[in-house]
Amino acid sequence: MESPLVLGTLSFFIAVIWGQPLIALLKHYRIGKQVRMEGPDSHQEKTGTPTMGGLLFVVPVLLITGALNLANLLGFTLIGKSTLLLFFCLAAHATLGAADDWLGLRGRGKGMSARMKSGFQFIFAAIIVGILYYGPPDLYYVGVPGIPEWVSVGWLFIPAGIFIIIGFSNAVNLTDGLDSLAGSISGIAFASYGLIAYRQGQTYLAAFCFTTVGALFAFLWFNAHPAQIFMGDTGSLALGATLALVALMTGQWLLLPVVGFVFVAETVSVLLQVASAKFSRRYLGRDIRLFKMTPIHHHFELLGWSETQVKERFWIVGVLSGMLGVALALWNG
Repeated sequence: MESPLVLGTLSFFIAVIWGQPLIALLKHYRIGKQVRMEGPDSHQEKTGTPTMGGLLFVVPVLLITGALNLANLLGFTLIGKSTLLLFFCLAAHATLGAADDWLGLRGRGKGMSARMKSGFQFIFAAIIVGILYYGPPDLYYVGVPGIPEWVSVGWLFIPAGIFIIIGFSNAVNLTDGLDSLAGSISGIAFASYGLIAYRQGQTYLAAFCFTTVGALFAFLWFNAHPAQIFMGDTGSLALGATLALVALMTGQWLLLPVVGFVFVAETVSVLLQVASAKFSRRYLGRDIRLFKMTPIHHHFELLGWSETQVKERFWIVGVLSGMLGVALALWNG
């Protein structure tokens, strides 16, 4: 376990050192957050805060992952198996998110069209899942808590994997609405799957997870309330998709809704809000909504919770969810 922990510490120092220069660079080019007008009034003061901050943790993780894979090619066995697929997933989704952030800044809040964004997400997910399914080793097995043997899902792995990658990419994006919320919950989730991977003997995967955790801790250093920088789609899309890929590689992807319970709750709240509004307008003749505002973290803000209270309480739920997920994975054996 020493290698993953050392890599996590290394990624933290690399990311935290380059954090302040990155913030200065983003400010220089006026790459600032555009806060939506329909959000809570308290968030309007965040307008102009540097965004695209996902670069703060994405770049160090890519540098370390790339260096370790290069060492593998040169004959050194620092982490064992290749993590190039994880490298591709993180880089591809970060690039997509950066393009969306940039277009949003230049288009006064209107980024890439939903159809185009979804199209790229589908292409990336299909490539990743195809490699997992057809490449060695075969990863179309899933762990089910309470069942000692792995269960084969066959070709169903392909649509399930695509759905999970796209779904969690968007789920983390929806959660990224409060200072340090998405970053802290993501850190917990990656640490949880890092423990699961290490327990399975997948040290290389554990190393990647804790490298990501270390870089996220550095991001949280600058993203703590009041935030000096936001991750933007550059970070949120990359984190969600890569977390889903890690879950698929461990075979414990059925536990992803448990480990990432906060992400699921945020997404479900949005779906329920839209469904309740459409149903009530169509059949009751008036607009009835289940929540004051979604994603659900805004609902609790409007109930009177401070931004820090929402974040801390969601963080507590995230820790408990991660603990439960690891426990269920151990139960599976």
